[in-house]
Amino acid sequence: MTRTITLLGATGSIGASTLDLVRRDPSAWDVVALTANCQAAELAKLAREFGAKLAVVADETCLADLRAALAGSGIEAAAGAQALVEAASRPADIVVAAIVGCAGLAPTMAAIEQGRVVALANKEALVSAGAVMTAAVRRCGTVLLPVDSEHNAIFQCLAGNDLADVRSITLTASGGPFRDWSADRLAAATAAEAVKHPNWSMGAKISVDSATMFNKGLELIEAYHLFPVGLDKLRIIVHPQSVVHSMVEYRDGSTLAQLGPSDMRVPIASALAWPRRMDTPMPPLDLAAIGELTFRAPDEQRFPATRLAREAAEAGGAAPAVLNAANEVAVAAFLAGQIGFTRIAAEVANVLDTYAAPAPASLSDVLAIDTEARLRARELTEALA
Repeated sequence: MTRTITLLGATGSIGASTLDLVRRDPSAWDVVALTANCQAAELAKLAREFGAKLAVVADETCLADLRAALAGSGIEAAAGAQALVEAASRPADIVVAAIVGCAGLAPTMAAIEQGRVVALANKEALVSAGAVMTAAVRRCGTVLLPVDSEHNAIFQCLAGNDLADVRSITLTASGGPFRDWSADRLAAATAAEAVKHPNWSMGAKISVDSATMFNKGLELIEAYHLFPVGLDKLRIIVHPQSVVHSMVEYRDGSTLAQLGPSDMRVPIASALAWPRRMDTPMPPLDLAAIGELTFRAPDEQRFPATRLAREAAEAGGAAPAVLNAANEVAVAAFLAGQIGFTRIAAEVANVLDTYAAPAPASLSDVLAIDTEARLRARELTEALA
């Protein structure tokens, strides 16, 4: 049976992995819409290859290039924030929400409000707007499928079980490229070093988040909303091999873990095929070749990001949105060479300490908080420069 699919964020790493799976079985999919930020030529090429009905660039200045690249194809071209929302709102069996950052909030909400299946790869949606988004999921009867490898692993381990029987949920973390570095060495870490993840192939921002452990902190907040067992039951453990993607412990003493290769096509395939399974190009997991799996507690002295994220989740209200916005600004400043690596967490902590806002009741509230937190984070960066 052919299913319809919309992919928000087609030119990013999640988009590329998703389209690789679609490409392997093209008769199973009918592509409704593809979106990108401003990669007009690449987006047009993908839209032509997959026969998309609509292609959208977020940056309106790229629309002319997109239209030129699609000339004669019959594929509709559009641009801008409202066009992204319209693409997300078009009827589709599944919408993959993979736009990075708060730019993905409104399109993700639009997809949720259609009451269909949404495969969520944008963690900022639940970090910044968790209460608002989950309320919309319940109201609209949406099926929300997590694509992050850790949350998808938890989702699989919970299948057929009652949350009331859960004793704890453990998110695994690779520890990033700096997991064995001293505090002094961390202070001198460069952007080039930070983006070289030892296990995963990811974009620059998420790679830096992995290096600081903010990625795991954001995932903790996301898990808090996806799997409402209580913050006290959510744990983080460093697992350098990235073979065990997360674990769920039940009250009878049983612990279920999901294992697999460090390749995002596995959790994406789980979401695309749900509630069934689909083929992927992954070879069988060879535990004998891997040899050993090791685990250790996170070091929140060298990597305070997970502590800051837990504190933001405990505070609730606007705090998670402030944390996310401040982190995005701080990471951008680090990648631009404006601040040192260890200043990322310090700047986030500073913004959390100095900016408080009422709990958001709507997506517009979340975006207003995000804007103000970013402004304060940039002011701090400029003061330190």
